[in-house]
Amino acid sequence: MNYTLIIPAWNEASYLPSTLHHAKQSMDACTHAGSLIVVDNNSTDDTARIAAEAGATVVFEPENQIARARNAGAKAADTDALVFLDADTTLTVELLQSGLDALAADAAVAGGVLIALDEPATGSAEWVLRVWNFLSKRFRLAAGSFIFCRRDAFEAIGGFDTRLYAGEELVLTRRLTRWGKKVNLPFLILPDQTIKTSARKLNWYSRKQLLMQFVMVLIPGALYSKRLCQTWYDPNKSRQ
Repeated sequence: MNYTLIIPAWNEASYLPSTLHHAKQSMDACTHAGSLIVVDNNSTDDTARIAAEAGATVVFEPENQIARARNAGAKAADTDALVFLDADTTLTVELLQSGLDALAADAAVAGGVLIALDEPATGSAEWVLRVWNFLSKRFRLAAGSFIFCRRDAFEAIGGFDTRLYAGEELVLTRRLTRWGKKVNLPFLILPDQTIKTSARKLNWYSRKQLLMQFVMVLIPGALYSKRLCQTWYDPNKSRQ
């Protein structure tokens, strides 16, 4: 199963070196053949230079929107499988191998994994994490930090919905699930594994702010507004 690992990055110069280091180690140890793309989502720091020096193919997406960045990476890829990884997330060979093995064996159309944090978090952050992992496991929803899928399925559903400024991975999950049912392939949340991702955004905001952003997912139309999705597009890391 040949694949492309796609990392969208907006001003991620501080996290990207570690992410790329672990990603390349995992790719080297994986039995499936892969290539690496970093999508520079109009960064103003050294994101593009760091990615290029690490040997990644750098794709530029001028509009600051995560769905567009991920789609730009997928468009540049030419492989049977796509793996999306956030720029502040640590990939392991076990996760990469498990996801690709499932695709290669026709055991899944796509999938994700539960989340763990890279450092101790505030009470609010731990609360949000527990809620998310419950929903992810119960309803087979994947966080954008790690998603693997068949390319034909991704293209058939039109990729990530570029009308959305957040929650695009949830919509993608549901669409992939529906497409998979047509060919008798499930959406898989990898069992007994987690992926370690940064606790930074969960720690930047108060419980009230986190709750409001969680509620936004439930309000029709809210995710189409960049202003209302401020915690995903906040260059100043606003805290209450």
